[in-house]
Amino acid sequence: MRVLGIDPGLRLTGFGVVDTASGTPRYVASGVIRIGTGALPPRLGTIHAGVREVVAAYRPDVASVEIVFVNVNPQSTLLLGQARGAAIAALVADGLLVHEYTALQIKQAVAGSGRAAKAQVQAMVQRLLALPAEPSPDAADALACAICHAHAAAMRSAVGAQLPVGPRRGGGGLRRGRLR
Repeated sequence: MRVLGIDPGLRLTGFGVVDTASGTPRYVASGVIRIGTGALPPRLGTIHAGVREVVAAYRPDVASVEIVFVNVNPQSTLLLGQARGAAIAALVADGLLVHEYTALQIKQAVAGSGRAAKAQVQAMVQRLLALPAEPSPDAADALACAICHAHAAAMRSAVGAQLPVGPRRGGGGLRRGRLR
Protein backbone atom coordinates (compact mmCIF):
# COMPACT_ATOMS: atom_id res chain seq x y z
CA MET A 1 0.00 0.00 0.00
CA ARG A 2 1.28 3.48 -0.86
CA VAL A 3 0.30 6.20 1.64
CA LEU A 4 0.42 9.94 1.03
CA GLY A 5 0.62 12.09 4.15
CA ILE A 6 -0.28 15.78 4.01
CA ASP A 7 0.64 18.50 6.51
CA PRO A 8 -1.50 21.44 5.38
CA GLY A 9 -0.32 25.02 5.72
CA LEU A 10 -0.91 28.37 4.06
CA ARG A 11 2.78 29.09 3.41
CA LEU A 12 4.13 25.55 3.10
CA THR A 13 2.12 22.37 2.69
CA GLY A 14 4.22 19.31 3.41
CA PHE A 15 3.80 15.97 1.68
CA GLY A 16 5.31 12.57 2.35
CA VAL A 17 4.89 9.27 0.55
CA VAL A 18 5.67 5.87 2.05
CA ASP A 19 5.15 2.32 0.84
CA THR A 20 4.24 -0.37 3.33
CA ALA A 21 5.25 -3.97 3.04
CA SER A 22 4.38 -6.23 5.95
CA GLY A 23 3.64 -3.19 8.09
CA THR A 24 7.06 -1.59 7.68
CA PRO A 25 7.02 1.87 6.06
CA ARG A 26 9.59 2.56 3.32
CA TYR A 27 10.40 6.07 2.12
CA VAL A 28 9.32 7.02 -1.41
CA ALA A 29 9.33 10.84 -1.52
CA SER A 30 8.70 14.00 0.46
CA GLY A 31 8.76 17.73 0.04
CA VAL A 32 6.75 20.91 0.33
CA ILE A 33 4.33 22.81 -1.83
CA ARG A 34 5.31 26.49 -1.60
CA ILE A 35 2.21 28.66 -1.48
CA GLY A 36 3.41 32.27 -1.67
CA THR A 37 1.62 35.36 -0.46
CA GLY A 38 -1.39 37.36 -1.53
CA ALA A 39 -5.13 36.86 -1.46
CA LEU A 40 -6.47 33.69 0.12
CA PRO A 41 -8.41 32.17 -2.84
CA PRO A 42 -5.38 31.90 -5.17
CA ARG A 43 -3.31 30.46 -2.32
CA LEU A 44 -5.96 27.78 -1.73
CA GLY A 45 -5.93 27.11 -5.47
CA THR A 46 -2.15 26.60 -5.30
CA ILE A 47 -2.59 24.05 -2.50
CA HIS A 48 -5.29 22.21 -4.47
CA ALA A 49 -3.23 22.13 -7.68
CA GLY A 50 -0.03 21.18 -5.83
CA VAL A 51 -1.64 18.25 -4.02
CA ARG A 52 -3.13 17.02 -7.29
CA GLU A 53 0.35 17.15 -8.89
CA VAL A 54 1.78 15.09 -6.03
CA VAL A 55 -1.03 12.53 -6.42
CA ALA A 56 -0.41 12.32 -10.18
CA ALA A 57 3.34 11.90 -9.68
CA TYR A 58 3.29 9.24 -6.93
CA ARG A 59 -0.08 7.47 -7.37
CA PRO A 60 -0.86 6.75 -3.69
CA ASP A 61 -3.52 4.22 -2.71
CA VAL A 62 -4.71 6.19 0.29
CA ALA A 63 -4.09 9.54 1.97
CA SER A 64 -3.83 10.78 5.54
CA VAL A 65 -4.18 14.35 6.79
CA GLU A 66 -3.61 15.90 10.18
CA ILE A 67 -6.75 17.18 11.93
CA VAL A 68 -6.53 20.86 12.77
CA PHE A 69 -6.80 21.71 16.45
CA VAL A 70 -7.97 25.03 17.84
CA ASN A 71 -5.08 27.46 18.33
CA VAL A 72 -4.96 30.46 20.63
CA ASN A 73 -5.79 32.61 17.60
CA PRO A 74 -9.17 31.56 16.11
CA GLN A 75 -8.42 33.42 12.84
CA SER A 76 -5.30 31.30 12.31
CA THR A 77 -7.31 28.15 13.01
CA LEU A 78 -9.93 29.13 10.42
CA LEU A 79 -7.29 29.88 7.79
CA LEU A 80 -5.47 26.61 8.45
CA GLY A 81 -8.80 24.78 8.21
CA GLN A 82 -9.32 26.28 4.76
CA ALA A 83 -5.86 25.12 3.66
CA ARG A 84 -6.70 21.66 4.99
CA GLY A 85 -10.01 21.73 3.10
CA ALA A 86 -8.26 22.61 -0.17
CA ALA A 87 -5.87 19.67 0.29
CA ILE A 88 -8.66 17.23 1.18
CA ALA A 89 -10.75 18.41 -1.79
CA ALA A 90 -7.80 17.70 -4.10
CA LEU A 91 -7.32 14.21 -2.63
CA VAL A 92 -11.02 13.36 -2.92
CA ALA A 93 -11.14 14.78 -6.48
CA ASP A 94 -8.49 12.21 -7.39
CA GLY A 95 -10.55 9.41 -5.85
CA LEU A 96 -8.46 8.82 -2.73
CA LEU A 97 -9.86 7.65 0.57
CA VAL A 98 -8.71 10.19 3.19
CA HIS A 99 -7.95 9.22 6.78
CA GLU A 100 -7.60 11.85 9.47
CA TYR A 101 -5.41 11.79 12.58
CA THR A 102 -4.84 14.23 15.40
CA ALA A 103 -1.38 15.62 16.10
CA LEU A 104 -1.39 13.57 19.31
CA GLN A 105 -2.05 10.32 17.40
CA ILE A 106 0.64 11.11 14.84
CA LYS A 107 3.28 11.97 17.44
CA GLN A 108 2.35 8.87 19.47
CA ALA A 109 2.75 6.63 16.41
CA VAL A 110 6.13 8.07 15.43
CA ALA A 111 7.82 9.20 18.64
CA GLY A 112 5.96 7.19 21.28
CA SER A 113 4.72 10.35 23.00
CA GLY A 114 1.83 12.57 22.01
CA ARG A 115 3.72 15.53 23.43
CA ALA A 116 6.88 15.07 21.34
CA ALA A 117 8.56 18.22 20.04
CA LYS A 118 8.91 18.93 16.31
CA ALA A 119 12.64 18.16 16.45
CA GLN A 120 11.91 14.80 18.06
CA VAL A 121 9.39 13.95 15.32
CA GLN A 122 11.94 14.90 12.66
CA ALA A 123 14.61 12.69 14.26
CA MET A 124 12.25 9.72 14.61
CA VAL A 125 11.02 10.03 11.02
CA GLN A 126 14.64 10.03 9.89
CA ARG A 127 15.35 6.95 11.99
CA LEU A 128 12.16 5.02 11.07
CA LEU A 129 12.67 5.58 7.33
CA ALA A 130 16.49 5.26 7.42
CA LEU A 131 16.93 8.67 5.78
CA PRO A 132 20.45 10.09 5.35
CA ALA A 133 19.39 13.43 6.92
CA GLU A 134 16.47 14.91 8.81
CA PRO A 135 13.65 16.02 6.52
CA SER A 136 12.37 19.60 6.74
CA PRO A 137 9.80 20.16 9.51
CA ASP A 138 6.83 20.27 7.11
CA ALA A 139 7.96 17.20 5.15
CA ALA A 140 8.68 15.36 8.43
CA ASP A 141 5.17 16.11 9.71
CA ALA A 142 3.68 14.81 6.46
CA LEU A 143 5.83 11.67 6.55
CA ALA A 144 4.84 11.17 10.19
CA CYS A 145 1.18 11.38 9.16
CA ALA A 146 1.78 8.72 6.48
CA ILE A 147 3.66 6.50 8.96
CA CYS A 148 0.82 6.90 11.45
CA HIS A 149 -1.68 5.62 8.89
CA ALA A 150 0.62 2.77 7.86
CA HIS A 151 0.83 1.64 11.50
CA ALA A 152 -2.92 2.09 12.05
CA ALA A 153 -3.75 0.12 8.89
CA ALA A 154 -1.41 -2.70 9.91
CA MET A 155 -2.97 -2.79 13.38
CA ARG A 156 -6.52 -2.80 12.00
CA SER A 157 -5.58 -5.61 9.67
CA ALA A 158 -3.97 -7.68 12.44
CA VAL A 159 -6.73 -7.06 14.97
CA GLY A 160 -9.49 -7.53 12.42
CA ALA A 161 -8.11 -10.92 11.46
CA GLN A 162 -8.15 -12.15 15.05
CA LEU A 163 -11.24 -10.60 16.60
CA PRO A 164 -14.88 -11.14 15.76
CA VAL A 165 -16.80 -8.21 14.32
CA GLY A 166 -19.95 -6.85 15.96
CA PRO A 167 -21.54 -7.13 19.37
CA ARG A 168 -20.52 -10.00 21.55
CA ARG A 169 -21.25 -10.95 25.13
CA GLY A 170 -18.32 -10.29 27.37
CA GLY A 171 -17.02 -7.39 25.26
CA GLY A 172 -14.12 -7.49 22.84
CA GLY A 173 -14.25 -7.47 19.08
CA LEU A 174 -14.61 -4.64 16.64
CA ARG A 175 -17.60 -2.36 16.39
CA ARG A 176 -17.85 0.34 13.75
CA GLY A 177 -14.15 -0.14 13.07
CA ARG A 178 -13.13 0.39 16.70
CA LEU A 179 -11.70 -2.05 19.15
CA ARG A 180 -14.04 -2.59 22.14
